[in-house]
Amino acid sequence: MTKNKIIKSTLTILVVGVLIVSGIAYYMFNMPHRNVQNTSTDYQLTATSIVDEYLKDPNLANDKYLDDEGESKIIEITGEIANISTDFNNQKVILFKDENAKAGVTCTFTQKTNESISSLKEGQSVTVKGVIRAGANYDEDLEMYENVILEKCSLIN
Repeated sequence: MTKNKIIKSTLTILVVGVLIVSGIAYYMFNMPHRNVQNTSTDYQLTATSIVDEYLKDPNLANDKYLDDEGESKIIEITGEIANISTDFNNQKVILFKDENAKAGVTCTFTQKTNESISSLKEGQSVTVKGVIRAGANYDEDLEMYENVILEKCSLIN
């Protein structure tokens, strides 16, 4: 083989490789997001019970509520609203926390589901469906307990 044929072959292989990698990246970036609201629920529990599970044994709780790839199962949490707020992304956030509890459950709604909680009040008992982003734990640096965090939440009627 001549030097020109080797260069052409190498360049062809590189261009094809770049095209394949670009196609895969484009597909992964534009892949549809999981529709939590239309997916069946895996677990139904109270805010207090999920916090207790994570504070007792975080690894066991993660094994229970996360699949093999680390994706959260769909969870319905029932509790009494301690606080309703809005985050920096203009998404509504509900906090379930008993008065004397170490930690609670923070539920962040999406832009599409924000309106569903506009009529809710603190002290009201409701059920919320979502996926776990983080479990409750004690942060030694901050010397405080951190809440269970649910995201992509929607109100269950």
